[in-house]
Amino acid sequence: MVQSAASPWPSLSAEARDLFRRGAEIVLHPRAEWIEELHEASLGGDSMRAVAEDPVLTEGTKRANLANLLHWAAANVQHPGKRVTANLNQEVLEGARDMVRRGFDSGGLDAYRRAQGVAWRRWIEICFDLTSDPVLLRELLDVSSLSITTFIEDTVAAVSERMAAERTELTRGAHAERRATVTLLLEGAPISRSRAEAQLGYPLAGPHTAAIVWSGSATPSSQQLEAAAETLMRASDASHRLTVVASAAALWVWLPGRTPPRADRLAEDLAPHPDVRVALGRPGSGIDGFRRSHLDAAATQRMLARLTSPRQIARYQDIQLLVLLTGDPGQASEFVADTLGELRHADIETRETVRAYVHELGNTTRTAERLYTHRNTVVRRLARADELLPRPLAENAVDVAVALETLRWLGSGA
Repeated sequence: MVQSAASPWPSLSAEARDLFRRGAEIVLHPRAEWIEELHEASLGGDSMRAVAEDPVLTEGTKRANLANLLHWAAANVQHPGKRVTANLNQEVLEGARDMVRRGFDSGGLDAYRRAQGVAWRRWIEICFDLTSDPVLLRELLDVSSLSITTFIEDTVAAVSERMAAERTELTRGAHAERRATVTLLLEGAPISRSRAEAQLGYPLAGPHTAAIVWSGSATPSSQQLEAAAETLMRASDASHRLTVVASAAALWVWLPGRTPPRADRLAEDLAPHPDVRVALGRPGSGIDGFRRSHLDAAATQRMLARLTSPRQIARYQDIQLLVLLTGDPGQASEFVADTLGELRHADIETRETVRAYVHELGNTTRTAERLYTHRNTVVRRLARADELLPRPLAENAVDVAVALETLRWLGSGA
């Protein structure tokens, strides 16, 4: 039950206040497994599926979860058992703003309530470790339950109010019109091409390549994202672009043209912006191509997030097979381990030689030419690879090639 602001807040005995402070100090330095459990709960369920499938919204929700936990704990270290003010710090407000920009209502804040259940269970464990006195435990848990519930509901109410104000602001001006038109196109709504082009200021009849440009930083810079989008346009030899602000940490971009930029050239051009990442869709024509290319880019972005990939740039046509194979990161890692055995820990030259050898259909001469090395070096590396593989390469070449490609994109946890 949430405490009314007009109702007197219950007071704690000196012993219970001391326990509350000690417990809050523990929460202020949460263990990694607590945080992971908090995130899993907050992003679970059908109501949060759309948020969980968007890497930017997912990271924003995680930052808000942690911010709420630490805000409550810090307040109770200072004033144990007192009512905690709603959390309206940067992480929470940025996450809420991003949800509004993606078209979500305050239902996206269900993540806070889901996380609350996990936090409460962990807090009970802490309290039982602090004391076995039944009187103190009851006093501590009674006020704790009220404190956690009231804090979350106060925060949800305050953030919902800010979201409503943000939504009102977004309904004004050109950005809102562009965003609404793009949403209609992506959803396949019956909007005429001429009307959409007039509202977007962007031609839809020709070829398009879509991209998602986003930041992995906790404090994304809109200037940095805009600079990266401009770099992407130049690298694609495009004369103009359509850009929609998807969130504080992401831009949706469409470029006219069928030829996406080369990943290596783009990586070099984006070197001044190491926090920015880019996912590119396949080129497509007309409104269907406009939509499909964006969906490709979104699938690529999700794959990078699932695999915690360190790659800065990814093109859908380069990872289309991996998108299909890596829906479950745990199974992807297991496939890599089972297929490659010790080869997954071998030096990069050996692994790349195997990849090139399969690509060249088992021709060692062409493999040597591809790698700019001597044929005898290729033969030695392949022999070394066979020693490390669970099965000989000749018997399992396709699976080995797929596993090596997956390994290239997996993060450090693979």
